Amino acid sequence: MVDLTMIEAERARIRETYLRADRPASSAAGVHHVALLSSDVERTIRFYQEVLEFPLTEVIDNRDYHGSTHFFFDLGNGNLLAFFDFPGLDLGPYAEVLGGLHHLAISVDRPTWERLRGRLDAAGVPYQAESGSSLYLRDPDGARVELLADPLGEMYGTKVL
Repeated sequence: MVDLTMIEAERARIRETYLRADRPASSAAGVHHVALLSSDVERTIRFYQEVLEFPLTEVIDNRDYHGSTHFFFDLGNGNLLAFFDFPGLDLGPYAEVLGGLHHLAISVDRPTWERLRGRLDAAGVPYQAESGSSLYLRDPDGARVELLADPLGEMYGTKVL
């Protein structure tokens, strides 16, 4: 049984302790790329470029593991989604673990969200629709992706940035 009163009290304590009205600028310039694993480069490209409409921008050798392909997709606003494959290594199936990726939320405008929902339907990709603005789906390797029809810096109508 989860004690929701205790959880909300802890959230309130964390907000009071760490949220600052005079928040300084971040030391980061932004997310350069998020890197996931791919068991099949071409299948991953077909999914992200042809179904989700994220253009492939480059395919190069992985400098850290020769023979591994490092490839990138444009997520807009100067952000990239990258993948590696690791031929010869048996990495096993995708797993959500503590400290691992739960999901990657990608902001799209409402007309794009509707169009991509139709593309998912046409491709037979199952998804879960939530709150009228989130589509949760799994990529071909099982990584969870959220297509969110909220502007960057907002979450369900609340400014978070």
